[in-house]
Amino acid sequence: MGQGPSGMNRPPGDRKGDGDNKKEKKYEPAAPPSRVGRKQRKQKGPEAAARLPTVTPLSKCKLRLLKMERIKDYLLMEEEFVANQERLKPQEEKNEEDRSKVDDLRGSPMSVGNLEELIDENHAIVSSSVGPEYYVGILSFVDKDQLEPGCSILMHNKVLSVVGLLQDEVDPMVSVMKVEKAPLESYADIGGLDAQIQEIKEAVELPLTHPELYEDIGIRPPKGVILYGEPGTGKTLLAKAVANSTSATFLRVVGSELIQKYLGDGPKLVRELFRVADDLSPSIVFIDEIDAVGTKRYDANSGGEREIQRTMLELLNQLDGFDSRGDVKVILATNRIESLDPALLRPGRIDRKIEFPLPDIKTRRRIFQIHTSRMTLADDVNLEEFVMTKDEFSGADIKAICTEAGLLALRERRMKVTHVDFKKAKEKVMFKKKEGVPEGLYM
Repeated sequence: MGQGPSGMNRPPGDRKGDGDNKKEKKYEPAAPPSRVGRKQRKQKGPEAAARLPTVTPLSKCKLRLLKMERIKDYLLMEEEFVANQERLKPQEEKNEEDRSKVDDLRGSPMSVGNLEELIDENHAIVSSSVGPEYYVGILSFVDKDQLEPGCSILMHNKVLSVVGLLQDEVDPMVSVMKVEKAPLESYADIGGLDAQIQEIKEAVELPLTHPELYEDIGIRPPKGVILYGEPGTGKTLLAKAVANSTSATFLRVVGSELIQKYLGDGPKLVRELFRVADDLSPSIVFIDEIDAVGTKRYDANSGGEREIQRTMLELLNQLDGFDSRGDVKVILATNRIESLDPALLRPGRIDRKIEFPLPDIKTRRRIFQIHTSRMTLADDVNLEEFVMTKDEFSGADIKAICTEAGLLALRERRMKVTHVDFKKAKEKVMFKKKEGVPEGLYM
């Protein structure tokens, strides 16, 4: 039927024909396993995180080891630094607090007080001249080894804490009173006053230089001397000559300096003055214008007058009290001796009273010679006319006349002082003197 026997014998599913381009797939063997041996189980959890990695030896292992060791050393050093910072932090905070206190103190005034008692290393009882005693603290930067009861300290102006120590135990006012540089005036610059110079030498200088003379004769040397007389007669000048001629410590005080504002400061200053004089003995204490504190006692109505009287009582006690004055001599000067308290002038306190009268003719001539020795005088100058005048001249008046005559010559550009200059100077000085001082004051 048109089909060959070959075509009829093909199975139905065999569609392979001559026109089929598909080729049969070749056999490919399976891929070899990537690992040899038993299969390892995967680790899970913290054990897997803390497991050390496998280190295989490489060429750079030594360099990596050195690098890691350096990193370890740096981390150890940083750890030590942090630990030290934590440990030193409280100390730095304390130091910073102290520094802030010091900075606050730099711009604020400090009060001066006395240390009464040390309670412990950080607390003390202090007192000041303006108030009661206080229990205060001692700041850490104060040298506590030098603190002792009775020393002068610096206190904070508000909380009164102890912030410093005054090294010099001497009162600043007393240290100023000490004459460091000797005056230039000597006994040769004093015209006349030979008797006064002799008396003050016997009462002040001789006991300090030759005390054995008084011991041999069996008497005690005078404790004090008072110089009194009219103004300008040479009282302070003689004290300057004493300071120049002696090698003893010379303390000069003006009576008004002993009058202080606060209660008790005046007597304290007098005690401090004589204590310093005793420490620096042999010494001479010269109190000028003693009538400022040594006036007669009366019923005072004000606190200031009572304070002046307390200062004088302390002066009386220092001049003649239980404590011996030793090599401390006292020189007082005043031009109003009639107003002084009798207790101050009694023997035992003031043993010698030296009066300075107005200069006589011989003394005037000597004073004129002293003051005109360095002046260039004309040939017509006759000083005897002024020496023999009936006007009452003091030594200060004669000095003023010579100075005024020199100024008159200087005003006219002359190099010599004439007799007319002295006459004009005398008239001017006497007019000023009579104008300023009421007549009959020193009769």
